Amino acid sequence: MFCYQCQETVKNQGCTIQGVCGKIAPVADLQDLLIYNLRGLSFWQLEAEKVNLRDPELSKFIIESLFTTLTNVNFDQDSILFFIKKAVTLKFELKQKVIAALKKQDQLDSLKNIPDAANWVISSNNLEDYLNKAHEIGILATDDLDIRSLKYLLIYGLKGMAAYLDHAQILGYQDQAIYNFVEEALAATLVDTLNVNDYLNLIAKIGSFGVQTLALLDTANTSTYSHPEITTVFTGLKKGPGILVSGHDLKDLAELLEQTKDKDINIYTHGEMLPANAYPYFKKYPHLIGNFGTSWYNQQKEFQEFKGAILMTTNCMQKPLPEYKDRIFTTGQVQWPEVNHISARTQNGVKDFGSVITKALAQGNLDPKEGKKLTIGFAHNTLTSVADKVVAAVKSGAIKRFVVMAGCDGRSKEREYFTNVALSLPKDTIILTAGCAKYRYNQLDLGDIDGIPRLLDAGQCNDSYSLVVIALKLKEAFGLEDLNQLPISFDIAWYEQKAVLILLTLLHLGIRNIHLGPTLPAFLSENILNAIVQMYNVQLIDTVDNDIEKIMAGR
Repeated sequence: MFCYQCQETVKNQGCTIQGVCGKIAPVADLQDLLIYNLRGLSFWQLEAEKVNLRDPELSKFIIESLFTTLTNVNFDQDSILFFIKKAVTLKFELKQKVIAALKKQDQLDSLKNIPDAANWVISSNNLEDYLNKAHEIGILATDDLDIRSLKYLLIYGLKGMAAYLDHAQILGYQDQAIYNFVEEALAATLVDTLNVNDYLNLIAKIGSFGVQTLALLDTANTSTYSHPEITTVFTGLKKGPGILVSGHDLKDLAELLEQTKDKDINIYTHGEMLPANAYPYFKKYPHLIGNFGTSWYNQQKEFQEFKGAILMTTNCMQKPLPEYKDRIFTTGQVQWPEVNHISARTQNGVKDFGSVITKALAQGNLDPKEGKKLTIGFAHNTLTSVADKVVAAVKSGAIKRFVVMAGCDGRSKEREYFTNVALSLPKDTIILTAGCAKYRYNQLDLGDIDGIPRLLDAGQCNDSYSLVVIALKLKEAFGLEDLNQLPISFDIAWYEQKAVLILLTLLHLGIRNIHLGPTLPAFLSENILNAIVQMYNVQLIDTVDNDIEKIMAGR
């Protein structure tokens, strides 16, 4: 195997024996093969467009399949094999339809230079054959370091986009133009003649479609569950049976709450599900008690401590420990071998969380535990409503600078940097946050400025869109032409491919001087990294003191 798609990859070079995430080599290799076949299926989707045969259902499958290859999502070999087989079948069926249509129009000669990924079919059900093909077409098959770097920057950005599109399409929100771009970009990676500029143009498009993707998911969430509002969240435990819900999927939480409303079971969020507590829709369920635990990387400790049932709804899964393996359940794209999996909902149906409910009741009462109160819900709709107050505080000098500290959390000790930055920033700064990076500082007592909390939590990582909207609103309020003229700086923590999409989206908006850490992505070659630094002055985080000096100076 060779994998370097996440921040924790070995020696910041690549995992070659087993993923730091816990992914075994065959699973990582099979995920490469799945991506290869999705690229081939995308090729046929583009050809199908020419004869009016493009299939929106195949677009949805491509998105779901891309999502399953993200870091910390699907660790189950049989599940990945299922996706590969389905991709190959769908690819072959679409190929036959396209060829038939071209023959009918006497245009078969127009079909030239069909790449191997578009033609490859399964010759046997022997796992070794799959793995041999995976080794042949893996990341290292691209010899040119700069082209490899750009190709996988593109693919990882598309993976991040797919995660957010999957959440939106689960709620019934789709945008075929975005799907078309995903397929266009995947198919382009099969063209051997693409040069650096060709890839840079595609990567620039990712940023543009990244804005549309984040806006689509924001619309899906707020139209379904209304706009988040400022909310104080309890972080302890109450007596009674309990279910802990982690991941990102709001629809799973909604269905679980409805199925447990008369069961005397308490529901708690964990990790990136914390923002759900701010949506008005969920507040109608009094048995949604609050949030227990912190970031995804602490889950082994926190899931042991939580004695009830546990439901993982999306990515951010670690290897389950024996102490809770029999009471953790997965659903959606997330899977782990020998862990109970809740099947996908049928069309217009709901998932059946009966097994989770039964386990929670069997576990009995949880011991009460005191917890701090967290204030959340500062998404763009909330902050826009108090924009006049914020602008006045800036004009009076009460607020000197906004610092966006958003993104992902992770295990490395270097991430204490973000806690120390939050503690050390001048008292006249406001921190805007989204994503699980906030767990590094969201329980600190940072105070307020004229009644405005110094830490404003906009929500999940996808709610980084809120931070973009807020910045654009401030730009408008101050009559500026360039976001970089705002008193706003970006100190971003990254871990996986969703953060890659967020970064590309920020770059598309022209934002310069982004501080990124705790390491720069291993998949960026020296030449490509230098080009990005030259264009946008993206820089690796430094010492706390040095970075705060730069942040306050806007550089």
